[in-house]
Amino acid sequence: MLACLIKLAQDIIRPQDPQFTNVHPRLKNRKYTPFMDNCIGAIDGTHIEVVVPNDTAVQHRNRHKEISQNVMCVCDFDMRYTFILAGWPGSVHDMRVFNDAMTRLGHKFPHPPPDKFYLVDSRYPNRSGYLAPYKGHTYHFQEYRDGIMPRGKTEHFNFCHSSLRNVIERSFGVLKNKWRILFHLPSYPQRKQSKIIVACMALHNFIRESKISDIDFDMCDHDENYVPLAVPRSQGIGTNESDSTVMNQLRDWVADGLWSLK
Repeated sequence: MLACLIKLAQDIIRPQDPQFTNVHPRLKNRKYTPFMDNCIGAIDGTHIEVVVPNDTAVQHRNRHKEISQNVMCVCDFDMRYTFILAGWPGSVHDMRVFNDAMTRLGHKFPHPPPDKFYLVDSRYPNRSGYLAPYKGHTYHFQEYRDGIMPRGKTEHFNFCHSSLRNVIERSFGVLKNKWRILFHLPSYPQRKQSKIIVACMALHNFIRESKISDIDFDMCDHDENYVPLAVPRSQGIGTNESDSTVMNQLRDWVADGLWSLK
């Protein structure tokens, strides 16, 4: 069964539109268009607790003191996973996992075409194809909802960015709410535990693509801010890698444009 699910993963965990030619309906909202029309999804890592031998426990211990894998995921605005990299220990920074995806699995990664971009958080550099928020300003959507609404174009950009990037947090919430095995993985070898994680994500995509009635997806479709499970926010430190001057200019252009739509 697991082998069949891994085969399914190879077929189903991919972009539905490999050329990224279509603008997703969510981006056509007057709050975003046309300045976010070229956004094609979001990237983030999630921690999934695993069982490891004592001699590798330290490297798998994440900042929450859990023994985990740091699983990097890419998703689209339909809450489908389009790329997954599982297997890295929980202590590893997201950028190291990302760089591994770019080098070792670059032939499989759904690279953004010229002028297109993914949304990433502040742990990633703002560079070509990967749009990050402004650092040093309130960012997380929940922080705005719980406190003062954004003031000025920089915070407004971060608010819009976070409102769209939450699609990956919602995808993680649906995944973990549905596949409870991800909270208690069996003590199989690490490679097999990674395959179980990938298999659950393949089933997630299968349900979504099949348009099967599903309470978690249905609630997300009716409320774009609904997260079916409280997924811990990323609190890791940012990267030391340099931002791209061209991408910084693009971010400023988008920020100016989004501010003009208010």
